Amino acid sequence: MGKLSGITVVDLTQFLPGPMMTVMMADQGAEVIKVEPAAGDPAREQAPFDSYGGAEHSVWFANLNRGKQSVTLDLKSEEGKAHLRELCRRADVFVEGFRPGVMARLGFDYEAVKALKPDIVYCSISAFGQEGALAHHPAHDMAVQAMAGFLSVNDGPDGAPVVPGVASSDMAAGLTALSAVLMALVGRDRTGEGAYIDCAMFDSLLPWCVHTAGSAIAGGPSPKSAEQRSLGGAGFYQVYETKDGKHVVLGGREIKFARNLLHALGRGDLLPFAEAPAGQQGELIDFLRTTFATRTCDEWVSWFADKDVAFSPVLDFREALDELHIAERQLWVESEGGGHHIAPSIRFAGDSWTPGPVPGLGEANRECLS
Repeated sequence: MGKLSGITVVDLTQFLPGPMMTVMMADQGAEVIKVEPAAGDPAREQAPFDSYGGAEHSVWFANLNRGKQSVTLDLKSEEGKAHLRELCRRADVFVEGFRPGVMARLGFDYEAVKALKPDIVYCSISAFGQEGALAHHPAHDMAVQAMAGFLSVNDGPDGAPVVPGVASSDMAAGLTALSAVLMALVGRDRTGEGAYIDCAMFDSLLPWCVHTAGSAIAGGPSPKSAEQRSLGGAGFYQVYETKDGKHVVLGGREIKFARNLLHALGRGDLLPFAEAPAGQQGELIDFLRTTFATRTCDEWVSWFADKDVAFSPVLDFREALDELHIAERQLWVESEGGGHHIAPSIRFAGDSWTPGPVPGLGEANRECLS
């Protein structure tokens, strides 16, 4: 039995933040009833596809919706609303990801659901929250990152922002919503009272800047990447190109790592630059850039094998998933009947985990709606 066995979740979310939150609950044994429109969650149609249990599913959809039960409801019809009301009456958690105001128009805002289940834990996930000047502004992840300041330091060598490689505000919202729901469930066990959670992608992402945006948080100017230790201004937190056109990184600024590497390279005289403020390490960065260009990526991996330095090659996803470390920790697994999953990052000692089946659209209608 998982840690959340006995908890029932009614999940109206689609795409990424909500499904990421609820799959973490399903992975721990919660009964998650995924309510979809007749057309299904749009992620179902997102290529590429893999064979899970003999059926083709989107890899995205499968990894965020395994172990759930899918029901299809038309929430604009009286029949669909009646079925959803019945689901609410036996739910512990209700999660929705519509734009603010939609659930009230459908008749399933917090007060309406609370009337059906007084101790419900109700979580709304949106881009900017249920209230405020931006509440009704349409946005997906990159727009939220842009509005929160993060894209300004996700820049290339020319200083122009580039498309981020991680949907950080989506993922931050999923993690924040999960934490809030679990806190509310703990509180409900103590007091018998449910809770309403207004989880915004914007609000969830903003605290992630405290180690880089200190000057702005203190009321001063915005940081510039080239002047920040963690954003490109330090020699030992930097990306370098190798002789074969690949890349490696130095990912630890502690002076012990700088001492170990610079002495191994015969340039201990550059150590003061490693201790200098970010933005004043140009001579060190130039030396390291020239040095890394003298060998291939594989040659550097071999050279660093006996060095105590925070160093890594830059791998693509295929290379990363094929790493021995991934296999040893069973982080990339094949489900029974085929189909690949990224294993949950939350796993408890002594507990075994296997991927739950990927739900076909509406396949639980009879079971869940009878």
